Amino acid sequence: MTATADDRTYPNRPYLAVSAAIFRDGKVLVVRRARKPALNYYTLPGGGVEAGETLTQAVRREVREETALEVEPIALAGHREVIQHDAEGRTQRHFVILCFACRYVAGEPALSEELDDAQWLDPPALSGLMTTEGLAEIVKAAAGLVATP
Repeated sequence: MTATADDRTYPNRPYLAVSAAIFRDGKVLVVRRARKPALNYYTLPGGGVEAGETLTQAVRREVREETALEVEPIALAGHREVIQHDAEGRTQRHFVILCFACRYVAGEPALSEELDDAQWLDPPALSGLMTTEGLAEIVKAAAGLVATP
């Protein structure tokens, strides 16, 4: 059973999540979030890891659920921590996100209700978008892992 957004507010522990830097013909897929907390920010597809699921299974499932794409996770490209505090200083949200470099396998983006845009971009084009913190750096690291010699 997947936790709801309310279950993840004021957590008693960090939540583990995955994301996918998906590369196709040298371009990376970025998606724009249609819901809070990252409303209108471009980021990578991904979400929470479910109990009994490996990290690569979670990457494949989350990408399929959010974009309808099939991907091949190659390697861990890095991680990000998202910690948000409320006005009183209490931890309102805490996610540890493991980002995987992935190769595109099949499909065309068909967005879930969590997203309202998807674009295949050359990595340098990320600088012109409103993105989640550290996105350009994680995409750069992932690009080095999926590059063909």
